[in-house]
Amino acid sequence: MNFFRGVMGGQAAGPQPSGAETIQKLCDRVASSTLLEDRRDAVRALKSLSKKYRMEVGTQAMDHLINILQTDRSDSEILGYALDTLYNIICNDEEEEQDESEDEAAQKQADDLGAQFTDQFIQDPEHVTLLLTLLEEFDFHVRWPGVKLLTALLKNQGPQVQGIILVSPMGVSRLMDLLADSREVIRNDGLLLLQQLTKSNAAIQKIVAFENAFERLLDIITEEGSSDGGIVVEDCLLLLLNLLKNNSSNQNFFKEGSYIQRMKPWFEVGDDNSGWSAQKVTNLHLMLQLVRVMVSPVNSPGATASCQKSMYQCGLLQQLCTILMATGVPADILTETINTVSEVIRGSQVNQDYFASVNAPSNPPRPAIVVLLMSMVNERQPFVLRCAVLYCFQCFLYKNQKGQGEIVATLLPSTIDANSISAGQLLCGGLFSADSLSNWCAAVALAHALQDNLTQKEQLLRVQLATSLGKPPVSLLQQCTNILSQGDKIVRRGSKVQTRVGLLMLLCTWISNCPIAVTHFLHNQENVPFLTAQISENLGEDERLVQGLCALLLGICIYYNDNSLENYTKEKLKQLIEKRIGKENFVEKLGFITKHELYSRAAQKPQPVFPSPEQMLFDHEFTKLVKELEGVITKAVHKSSEEEKKEEEVKKTLEQHDNIVTQYKELIREQDAQIQELKEQVASMTTQNEQMQNTVTQQLSQIQQHKDQYNILKLKLGKDNQSQSNSQGESSQVNGLQTEELTQLREEVEELRKQHSLLQTQLSDKDALINTLRSEKAEGSAAGSDNTELLKELEALRSQVQSQSAEITQMKTERQELLRRAEAGSSDAVSSSDGSSDAAKIAEVESRLAAQTTETEKLKEEAKSLSQSRAELEQQLASANSTVAILQTEKTKLQTEVQESKKEQDDLLMLLADQDQKIHSLKQRLKDLGETVDDEDDLDARDQTDDDYEEDEDED
Repeated sequence: MNFFRGVMGGQAAGPQPSGAETIQKLCDRVASSTLLEDRRDAVRALKSLSKKYRMEVGTQAMDHLINILQTDRSDSEILGYALDTLYNIICNDEEEEQDESEDEAAQKQADDLGAQFTDQFIQDPEHVTLLLTLLEEFDFHVRWPGVKLLTALLKNQGPQVQGIILVSPMGVSRLMDLLADSREVIRNDGLLLLQQLTKSNAAIQKIVAFENAFERLLDIITEEGSSDGGIVVEDCLLLLLNLLKNNSSNQNFFKEGSYIQRMKPWFEVGDDNSGWSAQKVTNLHLMLQLVRVMVSPVNSPGATASCQKSMYQCGLLQQLCTILMATGVPADILTETINTVSEVIRGSQVNQDYFASVNAPSNPPRPAIVVLLMSMVNERQPFVLRCAVLYCFQCFLYKNQKGQGEIVATLLPSTIDANSISAGQLLCGGLFSADSLSNWCAAVALAHALQDNLTQKEQLLRVQLATSLGKPPVSLLQQCTNILSQGDKIVRRGSKVQTRVGLLMLLCTWISNCPIAVTHFLHNQENVPFLTAQISENLGEDERLVQGLCALLLGICIYYNDNSLENYTKEKLKQLIEKRIGKENFVEKLGFITKHELYSRAAQKPQPVFPSPEQMLFDHEFTKLVKELEGVITKAVHKSSEEEKKEEEVKKTLEQHDNIVTQYKELIREQDAQIQELKEQVASMTTQNEQMQNTVTQQLSQIQQHKDQYNILKLKLGKDNQSQSNSQGESSQVNGLQTEELTQLREEVEELRKQHSLLQTQLSDKDALINTLRSEKAEGSAAGSDNTELLKELEALRSQVQSQSAEITQMKTERQELLRRAEAGSSDAVSSSDGSSDAAKIAEVESRLAAQTTETEKLKEEAKSLSQSRAELEQQLASANSTVAILQTEKTKLQTEVQESKKEQDDLLMLLADQDQKIHSLKQRLKDLGETVDDEDDLDARDQTDDDYEEDEDED
């Protein structure tokens, strides 16, 4: 212990050991000490030295510290010291704070040191597995440093550590348990750990999501106050972004779990939006990013559309529009909200229609689109805000022909309202303003109103503009070309590259795939010379993009030319290019567009994101148009006149073929309609046929019934003609009916006989049981009166059974007599055929039948009375059974009392025997001592003498 006092306490005499020597001694102490306290003190000392002597402790003590984690699992204090020491030598945070004033080389060396120690630790994957096992300890001094150490390992060597955790059994599940820890420090550091764990690893992201991470994180956000919460809310949102970004499986799970609906309360802001804290701005910014992740254009179209539908149905889009139109919202939050609304409505017709109906809370109310466009063309607004408004306008018009028509309609003469500001007026104002950024934004916005919409391209040709007083109005197309080519003041404005690029993109989008617009453009005699002059000149680096766009515009005029203008047919334009520019030079200038450094950046994603206004040159949709047209324009320019003629012939042939195909299609459609009509007729006729067949079947059955009735009537007529045979038939019929009733009576009597036998058997059993009870009851002397009553009841039952037996015997006799009479009646009926009068015989048979019917009714009544008597007898038997059960219970009780009394008598006899034995032994002892002891006989004689003496005295 003196050694530790020297290390931890005051200075000892003599030379002081160096840091490396001290650490070596401490490591030897950790390795060789048998006492836990010594090892604990040594590890505590290493912890205190680990920050100052990071290199020495890491190189010498790491193996010993890992061994401590493996062997001393029972002591939480030494585990905590070991984990803290490992964290100090692996983590780079402390070094970063100390190296703020040092050069980059020292900072890089510190980072390399942390990575080196991390590699040494994870060289054996069992070490990471051991650390995951230690995280299951609930002790704060073990769990917290373990969480920090694993976080540091993930920061330094994320992919390697992620791989080890992924293959570790229940590795991710153990880390998810940290979110349920009641101690906020561990829970918050667990969030940081999961952030590092889920970075760029889709497999771990899926596991974490299916471990109910979304539910837990949203609960924490709600508990912490949503957007008004602290940094814990920010950590939860960052983790949610890690889980959802570029992970379609988790996004689908988030949507299917109805978690989008739980995001709506985050965006509920009040009327007073002043004084937002920096943390609230950060939280709300991350929440908006989370919404954008779910509807990002890079997601699959089906998943995006489903999320957009859910956001509209749950009211999230309406809530975002409320923030959009609110006052006092910070600029960066407003910008991000505009971008979020843009992607929520992009390509969704329902959401776009709703957004078109949103009005700003102004007087008079104005559409939200108009208010946003006012910000876009206002050069005093922040650049990022103007870009966000442009993106919102693009998303509103994306695949929305209805919205495109509404925007173009605000420019047409018939719909212009002089008392209000429309979207078209704002776009035209921005297109011709002095601000080049406004020119570019307005041109791109107007181009999106024409994207893939031939109707609106033709409608926009009708727009007329009044340039100045006293001059006739010019078309919008002509004014755009005038800005590019004519006028001193206009030339100075158009000389800016950004303005010219915007106008050229608008013109290319406008006239592409629209021959009428191409004709209008070529109708101006100055446009083609201007384009050829621009392409043929050797300009600077900045002007090359303009040359490329001019080449593209001229190529579109060739490719979509319908040869309606004699001076500017396809062939003449190609000859002009070959003479003035050269085909190879033209193709080279056309390639300047795709070779520009900003072209590839704009082609990556739809949102216009630029570092500065000067780099805002290309639009995403325009890059698609360039990619589509570059190849076909090159082919069109290189084609000769003969190839053109062949192509024209092929086109005509194809058109004729298409016409023929169209005619055949029409014919096939007509035939399909006729076939469908015939099918319907066949179906209806089939139904009618089935109905008629059913009717015929019914009629056949009715005819058969009529035939049967006719046959019966015919038989009856035959019977009337032959009365003698008819008499015999009636007699046999009567006898047949009587025989059936007799058979039924036999069955009933047989059933009564069986029931009587069963009752006799039950009575015999009861008699035996009662005789047994009577014998047992005679031995005991209780409950005699009950037995007598039972005997009386049994005698009554026996007499009833005997009477029933007599009745049954009488019924048997009557049955025999009835059978005999029936046989006699049948023989009489046979012999009566020889008699002289049939009427008398029929009357006799009828009288006999009536008598037999009366007797049958009587037998039925008697059978009914017998069944009632049998039911009463069964009830009496049931009461007898209950009486027997009561007697058995009382008998059992009496037997129990007798047994108890016998047991008590035996006990008393035993006590008396013990008393006699004791008295005898005491008398014997008294005799041995010489005392006079009277025997029992002497005592009895003396008692008798005393009694006689007392009697004499009484007589005296």
